[in-house]
Amino acid sequence: MYPFSFTKAADTREALTAGRRGGRYIAGGTTLVDLMRETVERPETLVDISDLPLREVTVTERGGLRIGALVRMAEAAAHSKVRTLYPVISQALELSASAQLRNMATIGGNIMQRTRCTYFRDVTAACNKREPGSGCAAREGFNRTHAILGTSDECVATHPSDVAVAFAALEAHVHLLGPDGARSIPFADFLLRPGSTPDREQALREGELITGVEIPAQPRPLQSGYLKVRDRQSYEFALISAAVALHVRGGVIREAKVAAGGVGTVPWKLPAVEKHLVGERPSQSLWAEAAKQAADGARPLEHNRFKVELLQRTVERQLRIVGGTK
Repeated sequence: MYPFSFTKAADTREALTAGRRGGRYIAGGTTLVDLMRETVERPETLVDISDLPLREVTVTERGGLRIGALVRMAEAAAHSKVRTLYPVISQALELSASAQLRNMATIGGNIMQRTRCTYFRDVTAACNKREPGSGCAAREGFNRTHAILGTSDECVATHPSDVAVAFAALEAHVHLLGPDGARSIPFADFLLRPGSTPDREQALREGELITGVEIPAQPRPLQSGYLKVRDRQSYEFALISAAVALHVRGGVIREAKVAAGGVGTVPWKLPAVEKHLVGERPSQSLWAEAAKQAADGARPLEHNRFKVELLQRTVERQLRIVGGTK
């Protein structure tokens, strides 16, 4: 670990001042500290923001839900409003990491976490995300766990967050505060595909701070859930995951929200699947036909071709779980 300075922000103003001067924000530290130990991250200054008043879960005036950036993962998963209104979020959180980490890690930190690509974390390997212009060892290396959607010649690493898949499905917004004031951006625009600049992972401006994530009001009744397929039962990142939310009224699907994890360089929204569902009556054949659209545009690598079929099967299974088996 390289030397660094440490400061604790007493309020938002102090945090923004330190961030504007190049400080890196830290709360739970469950990802950043690991990367510092491995010398992947080498911040000169850490700014502890754990005392900021960003720990509330609130229902918005329009009936949506806002989760403060410093709400712990375990707290969000257990919150009565989250569990009642959006089971998909609770389930995604509970299937993440370990109980100990969920008690430390925050919602803001979770969506900011960096890839678990082994080449990114090996400072001797070529990685454009870690060192722009050095190459991508994963493309020709062992790439079983890597992305098949949203990739580029520069990077094929997946985004590791589970709850980010749920946020993507529900079309959440990320609230930010920076030197130029507050702003809100769609979750789909917050996490960036690698393109030619894989080292730029979020749409944050210099010194900006995440203050919360807001899920807009959804039509009711809304059935939702999260399914995670992985190599072992616990403490493992997803090979494939699926977040599904369905609004069924009068026996017809009025709205469908579907996203996948473990397959994309960012949590991957599946609009073709959603379009296939809306206006139809739930049935086994509908789930199967819709799920065939899940891998549209996939570009599998040598070792992860199995993800194409596994993605389709996972989405079909979760549609059946959430939507029923009639």
